[in-house]
Amino acid sequence: MARVVESADRRRFIRLSAAGGAAVGLAGAVPRGFSQPAPPPRPGDGQTVTEPERDVPVWGQYDVVVVGGGIAGVAAAVAAARNGASTCLLEKEFALGGLATLGNVVVYLPLCDGMGNQVIAGIGEELLRLSVADGFNPIPACWLPDGDMEQRRKVRYRVTFNPASYMLALEEWVLASGVHLRYDVRFCTVVKRGDTIQAVVVESKSGRSAVLCRAVVDASGDADVCARAGEPTVSVRTNVAAGWFYTWDRQQLRLVPHSEEFGRDPNLAPKGERGFAGDDADDVTAQVIESRKGIRRRLEALRGKSPDKPLFAAILPTIPSFRMTRRLHGAAVVRESDDRRWCDGCVGMTGDWRKAGPIYFLPLGCLVGVVSKNLTVAGRCISADGPAWDVTRVIPTCAVTGEAAGTAAALAARDCGGDVSRLPLHVLQRRLQEQGVPMDRRLAR
Repeated sequence: MARVVESADRRRFIRLSAAGGAAVGLAGAVPRGFSQPAPPPRPGDGQTVTEPERDVPVWGQYDVVVVGGGIAGVAAAVAAARNGASTCLLEKEFALGGLATLGNVVVYLPLCDGMGNQVIAGIGEELLRLSVADGFNPIPACWLPDGDMEQRRKVRYRVTFNPASYMLALEEWVLASGVHLRYDVRFCTVVKRGDTIQAVVVESKSGRSAVLCRAVVDASGDADVCARAGEPTVSVRTNVAAGWFYTWDRQQLRLVPHSEEFGRDPNLAPKGERGFAGDDADDVTAQVIESRKGIRRRLEALRGKSPDKPLFAAILPTIPSFRMTRRLHGAAVVRESDDRRWCDGCVGMTGDWRKAGPIYFLPLGCLVGVVSKNLTVAGRCISADGPAWDVTRVIPTCAVTGEAAGTAAALAARDCGGDVSRLPLHVLQRRLQEQGVPMDRRLAR
């Protein structure tokens, strides 16, 4: 049970009881000396620690708190700030962009449906243009203003970018929007009153602290906020070892998009490979280790093709290369069968990066919490299932859901005390369209 209290020196505190942290009592045998260390506890053996109740300092209060600084998170934070909300973006790493930058996944996948129709614009297009603003690669000529419409049916609206330049550009872009950015902050839990999240609790170099908020956007990639807030979630243990990396031969950097084989449906286990869960601590470590073993094997194979030429590993991914881990199971679930099926709750659109033709209309119901009225979700942890989850997890669609979630959070914080369920749908849709977000019913079947 959480409550906000005022201390004698007038600093604000949140008082809460939590599991995990500083140990006070430990059940089980403890050695008296250091010569015979106790074996690690076995999973499920019942050992626990008790953390005392403590006062957690509140270091900020915002209209919108966004957890996670990948593409979905930066889109959500900037959208919220542009709509007048005081906004805080929390990121556990030391750079923005997630897999796009720290994971070297440098392909900004298509904003079109492969049939000549642009289905993503707004912040999604703005972020694509930002990714190549350094001149690293050009935007396809047919997708420039007054471009050849016939060519647009043949050439998809996508680019590849330099992850280092994009990392720098994203940080500058977010800060220029007025977002309060905090690096090296790990989300821990939420403090709720009834069906409302009152605060987000984090750990950083400054210790444990809390951020008060009117609305929260879960852009963690792993539905971490959803899980701590008691939302229904779905987890999969079907990720494979993977890691895009660069090599250097003393003349040129080359990208090697390394990955074990995986299928279209994240619910199906990979053939002949161990699957990894992104919400299991042991699996996360195992996936990283196996991925680096695979990188070493791939590097040796490349060296074997040209044994007389030097070849070195140059830039490795610094975060786990998961595709899909844990997601919200929302009031609406986007499925492969929803291809070109219009929904009245549409807050954005996306094509299918894997093939030409499909279009998905994304409903607000796949972005909002079920039991937490002031929670929205963005990125790869939205409510989408099967092959449609594979469609919605990628960079451009993350930007779409980020803009929708951040805009909804800001408007709800302003007009509805953060309660997204009270936000009139037509108000949100009109605002998104004013921001350039396409919602073209004519493209539905």
